[in-house]
Amino acid sequence: MATPQAIYGSTELLQIADSVAREKGLAKESILEAMEQAIQTAGRRKYGHEHDIRAEIDKKTGEIKLYRVRTVVSDDLMPVEATEIVEGGNVPEGFNAHTQIHLKDARTIDRALELGDEIKDVLPPIDFGRVAAQTAKQVVLQKVRDAEREKQFEEFKDKTGEIISGTVKRVEYGNVVVDFGRTEAMIRRDELIPREAFRPGDRIRAYIADVRREKTGPQIFLSRTHPDFLSKLFAQEVPEIYDGIIEVKAVARDPGSRAKIAVYSKDSSVNPVLSCVGVRGSRVQAVVGELQGEKIDIIEWSPDSATFVVNALSSAEVTKVVIDETKGRIEMVVPDDQLSLAIGRRGQNVRLASQLTGWSIDILTEAVESERRADEFKSLSQLFVDALNVEEVIAHLLVTEGFTSVEEVAFIPIADLANIEGFDESVAQELHTRAQTWLESRQQENENKLKTLGMDASLVQFAAQNPALKQEWLEKLGEARVLTLDDFADLATPELLDILPGAGLSAEDAGNLIMAARASWFEKEEKA
Repeated sequence: MATPQAIYGSTELLQIADSVAREKGLAKESILEAMEQAIQTAGRRKYGHEHDIRAEIDKKTGEIKLYRVRTVVSDDLMPVEATEIVEGGNVPEGFNAHTQIHLKDARTIDRALELGDEIKDVLPPIDFGRVAAQTAKQVVLQKVRDAEREKQFEEFKDKTGEIISGTVKRVEYGNVVVDFGRTEAMIRRDELIPREAFRPGDRIRAYIADVRREKTGPQIFLSRTHPDFLSKLFAQEVPEIYDGIIEVKAVARDPGSRAKIAVYSKDSSVNPVLSCVGVRGSRVQAVVGELQGEKIDIIEWSPDSATFVVNALSSAEVTKVVIDETKGRIEMVVPDDQLSLAIGRRGQNVRLASQLTGWSIDILTEAVESERRADEFKSLSQLFVDALNVEEVIAHLLVTEGFTSVEEVAFIPIADLANIEGFDESVAQELHTRAQTWLESRQQENENKLKTLGMDASLVQFAAQNPALKQEWLEKLGEARVLTLDDFADLATPELLDILPGAGLSAEDAGNLIMAARASWFEKEEKA
């Protein structure tokens, strides 16, 4: 590769680069690169943009090297102007005399040159005129600004999730612009705690929610309503959280009004709630003061879901908990005089408890729960009276023992049924037989109804193979003219839910059933 000799130099350039680098807090190399770009731009303006003009500044002496670069290419490459369609219809790549040189010509300069090597032709120094100098100045300033923005982004991109302090610079349409010295950040109006107001010059603390690289520079977005802002404030006030002894498991907030935070101690000798409260409430009050008086419930986290939900309801007394894991719901039974306390003003307490625990929570009073239990007892008893043709006393005994369906009576071992107080083996055998007879007759009735509706065997078999699609739902599907497996697979999730209202089928389960039915389509395609 041919290399040029130094043309001229200036230690003043290095001094300027040092000064700008110190002033802007940037690397000296980035300033020198900006200067090289500026000299290169001025060189192209003078010698022509069609040339590959490059500039280099010696990092030790400040010498400036300006030269034109040409790449060595094959002798077969034709000039752009002479490019024509050749035999076979191929158009060869054009030769550009401004940026390329043929191999035979290159070897007259240096016999060691090969294809792809570069020849650097030394250019004389350029005299910066007013326009060229102004252009060079703009290039340097732009490069410095770009370097500053990149430095800011690199500085803050890894700080997402931290709390930062700054000064309010200005307020625009409710949005607060915060100054951190060399960087600005924004808190959007919806990320401010309701009713709090800031003026220019106020000190402010906020949570870094997001850092984005934009054309105008890095955009830093702050928040004072983010749940993690609360947990980070506690980490600053409670040494045990900072040291990892106490762990913040979950946070739920109604910004400016009320919040719940679940904490857990890895050390059994450390009480997580008392540690977060502090002596005479000093620690929690420091956080409350920062959040404009937001009330904070500190909850002890528990791996047991029922215990955790009871704790999350705070001061409300819970007498009974019923968990439905399949639906992700928990029923909480409270005394009649505790209902308003458990629900909270406008449902705030139960809503925050639900967010904190991840469970859907239903609050019932003891009176309502007792009435519902009585209705269930009555309806189940009547079911057994009608299906098994027994007296109410026997039906009551079955319900009391926990039986909720005729199927359970039909398939329980006779010995277990005979162990119920008041029953003997003959009674158990008779109940067992009557239950099986009722199930068989009901199954026959269902089959007759499905035949009358024209239900295809493929859909009946699919229901038998997928317990999530209950047999009693087939009649409603038939009434909706969903008669074959393809009809079922062609349904959309909302359509299936509309056909089976009140069946307790979730959107997720409905979607899974439809996708399982569509598997037959793929099997047919594979066979084809």
